[in-house]
Amino acid sequence: MEWLDQIKWDAQGLVPVIAQEATTGDVLMFAWMTREALALTAREGRAVYYSRSRQRLWFKGEESGHVQQVHELRLDCDRDVVLLKVTQTGHEPGIACHTGRHSCFFQVLKDGQWQAVDPVLKDPESIYK
Repeated sequence: MEWLDQIKWDAQGLVPVIAQEATTGDVLMFAWMTREALALTAREGRAVYYSRSRQRLWFKGEESGHVQQVHELRLDCDRDVVLLKVTQTGHEPGIACHTGRHSCFFQVLKDGQWQAVDPVLKDPESIYK
């Protein structure tokens, strides 16, 4: 697939990916994709990432049910970062973070300390078994 050849993959064959909520513009999470993961994402219309800790493909929501439906794939000007415009499903509002929050970017630097400013929408213990 020629479009995959145009991406600048790192030495491990990965590209960084940002998932952004299509309706609100909220940045939900950051992850990595291999060539196979990106091809599957484009074909299936569902986010498939590469888990570096598990060393395998990770279908977003495979355990939690919090699937990311992909509406659009974008590539940055340097061709080394992918942006997914998604709808986060499985809970209302959507939960993208393994902490049970809407977004993985829930901490804000205030007075020299990181503080959680977004609520836990669902207890992670009830999400992951």
